[in-house]
Amino acid sequence: MRADDERDYLEFATARAGALYRSASLLSSGDPHLAEDLVQETLGRMYVHWRRVAAADNPAAYAHTVLVRVFLSHRRKRSTAEHPTGQLPEGVATEGDATLRLALLDALARLRPRDRAVLVLRYWEDRSIEETAHALRISAGAVRTQSSRALGRLRAVLGDSLPDLARS
Repeated sequence: MRADDERDYLEFATARAGALYRSASLLSSGDPHLAEDLVQETLGRMYVHWRRVAAADNPAAYAHTVLVRVFLSHRRKRSTAEHPTGQLPEGVATEGDATLRLALLDALARLRPRDRAVLVLRYWEDRSIEETAHALRISAGAVRTQSSRALGRLRAVLGDSLPDLARS
């Protein structure tokens, strides 16, 4: 890679790493280690194809698309060497309501990976239906259907507790 390209990549990676990590945290249901792995894998893939990425209309959206695809690929390849636990690791809540945040992370963790990906792309990253469809390699109609069903599943998981959490 040329020095100019490498400098551009480093600037991009430094600027986007935080946003990628936040999205990866949601996709991984708050698992900081998995989120870091997803971001690292995403940035590694971006580095390998940097010339093509830099030429894209929106490299940031391209990076988030790669992140979602890395996440879905990881979920398909998940080995039995990993053992999920019933407790979230301790962390510092810097803003917002920690109880609500933990309830939402727990509810997202109970959803299927594809449902989680659709919700994160549509409502966390505020992507359009078309952008979400492109990122997930599905049709716009499938995004609408999956979004509706995933929100229904999320509401079912949260039950009646969300209004109480939001008020406290």
